[in-house]
Amino acid sequence: MTFRAAVFAAAAALAAAVPASAQTWPTRPVTVVVPFVAGSGTDTIARIISEKLAARIGQPVVVENKAGAASAIGTTYVAKAQADGYTLLMTTSSAQVILPLIQPAGSLTYESSDFSPIGLTAVLPNLLIVSPKVPAQNAAEFIAYAKERPGQLSFASSGTGAITHLIGELFNARAGIGALHVPYRTGVQAAPDVMEGRIHYQFDNIIWSLPMIRDGKLKGLGITTKQRSPLAPGIPTVAEQGLPGFEGITWLGLVAPAKTPEPVVTRLNTELAAILAEPDVIAKLAATGGEPPTTKGPDGYRAMLAEDIARWKAVFAEGKIKLQ
Repeated sequence: MTFRAAVFAAAAALAAAVPASAQTWPTRPVTVVVPFVAGSGTDTIARIISEKLAARIGQPVVVENKAGAASAIGTTYVAKAQADGYTLLMTTSSAQVILPLIQPAGSLTYESSDFSPIGLTAVLPNLLIVSPKVPAQNAAEFIAYAKERPGQLSFASSGTGAITHLIGELFNARAGIGALHVPYRTGVQAAPDVMEGRIHYQFDNIIWSLPMIRDGKLKGLGITTKQRSPLAPGIPTVAEQGLPGFEGITWLGLVAPAKTPEPVVTRLNTELAAILAEPDVIAKLAATGGEPPTTKGPDGYRAMLAEDIARWKAVFAEGKIKLQ
């Protein structure tokens, strides 16, 4: 057999190995499952992406909310779905990282390996916010302020084990300060106590925090991404204020059931990258407090997932988080 003939034979064999359904995908509507209620931040971003995806692939893309069990119901549904590219999941760091750490071993009916990563869809920064009554003007000054008052400060979160709780514990550990954790049902619920200085600080979503910072009701001392946010370029990162490498974010990603044909995953990733580069999508994400991710593709998704698992597992290992 000549070299040319061998090349054609290999190509033919490769094409034959790919299911015909993958080669023609999509031929019918695609469903994006959101494991949270309609109107949630994840739901809003899923609908932004799905509308654009439908236009690009020439098929309807339907968002279906399957909320419950802290996202486990919808996540499990997609993990068990047929791996044909027609059922996708808009997932979050809370669903894929935090929930498995919180739940007893073996209690969840899915694992990270049950999914084929397509790509990250958004990164949501958090802010270190304090009362105007706190004299510190930046994160570095606040760390010094806290160290001068060991055991006297308290910080709020949106619940024990929530991402804002974990960020607070990571900050305390890295900064070498001690503070009492006070959980609330939501960050907004904690705001009046933080404003009045009854609670000294908290970490919360940038989109919720910025209006109150602009109104002078709170002070924003540092952002939790590795780079400054275009939503608040004047606020330095915590990382550049004495805690190099510090990061505490929520991220969203699009995944498919494991063993989804590679050509389908590749097509979806290509379309997702194009969607996230569109100016109107960037603007819509900003309105939710989100930013397009700097890491791209399935490999970038896996890297972010592994980094987050290691980061938050270490926080739990400190033993300061006691779940009820």
